[in-house]
Order: sequence, then structure tokens, then C-alpha cells
Amino acid sequence: MTTRTTLAAAAALTALATGSAGCSSTGETAARQAAERFYAAVAGGQGERACALLTPEAAESLRTGDGTCGQAVLALGLPGGEVTGAQVWGDEAQVRLARDTVFLHRFAQGWLVRGAGCRPRGDLPYDCEVEG
Repeated sequence: MTTRTTLAAAAALTALATGSAGCSSTGETAARQAAERFYAAVAGGQGERACALLTPEAAESLRTGDGTCGQAVLALGLPGGEVTGAQVWGDEAQVRLARDTVFLHRFAQGWLVRGAGCRPRGDLPYDCEVEG
């Protein structure tokens, strides 16, 4: 399954889950915090730290030629913003920020970002600057 297909499935699950009310779960809180740490590193110009918070595939997708992941993630100018919501289903999460949507996956060491700089495209999969 491709990342775009997976992100589309995650978005569909999120849309279904959005209709149900409830309190923030521990998983949602941890996913929010992971997204906030990622954007704090980006905003602070700490590219390598931001890359350490990405899935290995997402970090690899940013490495090009002589450039490092850290240089590439900072060059994207990811918008971020305040967290406005989070949804968790199993080991997948979506965190919505004021100017961005982030997708995460839960690993043994915690939540890692697998999609950032994501914008919805109607019925199509999200279009993400960072994918993995």
C-alpha cells in the first residue's frame, strides 16, 4: 500500500471518527505532543532533531544528493501552527494544526511523523510535503 493510499484511508477513518464525541485519550495526547515536538524543532531551526522525529521512510524521502534530511526539512517552510485536534485509531494518528495536517505512526519508542505539510484534496489522498 502506498503512502498516499494509506493517508487516504487514514483520512477516511478520521472523518468517520470525527462524528463521535469524547475526551482526549492518552494516545491522542501523545500524538499531539509528538507533532508539537516536531514543529518546535522545525521552528527552532533544528533540522536533524526534526528528522529524528520522522519515520525512517519519511526521513529517507527528504535526503537528496548531497543534502541532508535536516537541511531539506527546514527548507520546506512547513507552516505548523497551534494544534486544533487529533484522532487516533490503532497505531495511526492524524493531528490537525492551524495551518497543517500531520500523520503519525506509533512505534515501540513512541509516535513518529510519517506525513507533514499535508493538505486535503477533496476525495483524493492528502498531498504531503513529507511522506514516508
